[in-house]
Amino acid sequence: MADGFVTDGFVTAGRVTGGLTGRARILAEPDGRGGTALPVLAGGGPLALRRTRGVDAGAHVVIVGSMAAPLGGDHLALAAEVGPGAALTVTSAAATISLPGAAPGPAYYEVELTVGEGGRLDWRPEPVVAASGSHLVLHTRITLAPGARLRYREVQVLGRQHDWSRGAGPGRLTSRLTVRRAGRLLLDQQTDLGPGAPAWDGPAVLGPHRATGQLLTVGDPAPAPPAAEADAALLTLPGESATLLTAAAPDALALGRLLGG
Repeated sequence: MADGFVTDGFVTAGRVTGGLTGRARILAEPDGRGGTALPVLAGGGPLALRRTRGVDAGAHVVIVGSMAAPLGGDHLALAAEVGPGAALTVTSAAATISLPGAAPGPAYYEVELTVGEGGRLDWRPEPVVAASGSHLVLHTRITLAPGARLRYREVQVLGRQHDWSRGAGPGRLTSRLTVRRAGRLLLDQQTDLGPGAPAWDGPAVLGPHRATGQLLTVGDPAPAPPAAEADAALLTLPGESATLLTAAAPDALALGRLLGG
């Protein structure tokens, strides 16, 4: 790696042949006074991190996109660890927009989330948008200790309004979510949407919709069941107090109303 820089001993960004590599890390731990401290908040390049006022005794971190990314050929990685008894909320200042780049091939974005015993993570960044001509491969891995609490919300949108208005269509988004709880697999699913993906706009997948998402809760109150006419389903997962609400809608705004949270 060349032209990288280091914050708190963590390499946060640098250029590699054919694309950008950017990494960020969050560590949340109890501060000993009933709140949550952030001893590690390291980010750079397209993954800038900002602490803001937390909710109750928890910490709140905002992901700020400080440059256009991910582009084709980019490799991004974000790790967030919530220690035992700590509480962390993660949001973002804007949507993550996948764009075509000069380098061939897709962009890659890996997210690693870990929650210790008695910890709580509320993960709800703005949507991931696959712009026309792009391909983003996104893999989120979540590891939960016994007694950990999670509220994980993700929204994926195929194409920007500008793309559709000029008849360009969306980009492609290949996404995988893997969740382990107390060492056992709770959920492992993959979706492949957009041009090049098999039957992605057929009635068995998105149909006429262009936004999809889910709300996963573990150890937290389950969302209300969706209305019968909504393209949504609330599933009970194995184990105690684990649910998955999945939905599809014409756009991110309508999807947000289905997912709540």
